[in-house]
Amino acid sequence: MREILTRYGRHNVGFLWVFFEPMMFTLGITVLWTASKATHGDHVPITAFAVTGYSSVLLWRNAVGRCALAIVPNQSLLYHRNVRVIDLFLSRVLLEIAGASMSFFFLSILFITTGLMKPPADISLIVAAWIYLALLGTGLGFAVGALSERSETVERVWHTIAYLLFPLSGAVFMVEWLPPTFQKVVLYIPMVHGVEMLRAGYFGPMVKAHYSVPYMIVSDLLLLVVGLALVRDAGQRVEPE
Repeated sequence: MREILTRYGRHNVGFLWVFFEPMMFTLGITVLWTASKATHGDHVPITAFAVTGYSSVLLWRNAVGRCALAIVPNQSLLYHRNVRVIDLFLSRVLLEIAGASMSFFFLSILFITTGLMKPPADISLIVAAWIYLALLGTGLGFAVGALSERSETVERVWHTIAYLLFPLSGAVFMVEWLPPTFQKVVLYIPMVHGVEMLRAGYFGPMVKAHYSVPYMIVSDLLLLVVGLALVRDAGQRVEPE
């Protein structure tokens, strides 16, 4: 609650900006793509393609971005016995995950109701992909947030990496559309598997998705273990005795 009030304040719509922000961004991109009559593949609906793609990007990118340099402005809170470094990261990650999730849910309901999108083919696949991407963003957020305590350069480097990952994350393409050689390369990027599974759950047999569940599980566990280890190290550095 403190994080919500600090970021959004008590005025206007207040905490509703938690999902209004990502929703407006995704909605704006979807409108632009639709207005420009952009096409992706032979038969993939542009609205559903944009919503699934950009919502997934906001989920992991915002979670990591908000963890960068999160310790210094909140360091005074660490003098409270029950507040730890990991709490600073968790509050920001959960806020971003909640915002992206509500945005994706409401936009999907809106577009399905208005006929711009069809109902999803397999909701269980969509939920599994969303959980995977959320855990991926959490592990990355912990790692980047803890490393940024050592040097502000990490935060600047992450912004560059995030921009490079955006076109490579699967948001603007499907693996099936790429040449076979490049397919093997992009499938090393963990986000691609999540987006492919998400679209497999939404479009069903309309698309041929490429993803590996074992690879996704290992990616999440590895990032979470590394992230938690770095957070523990950061806590030993900055938490009062």
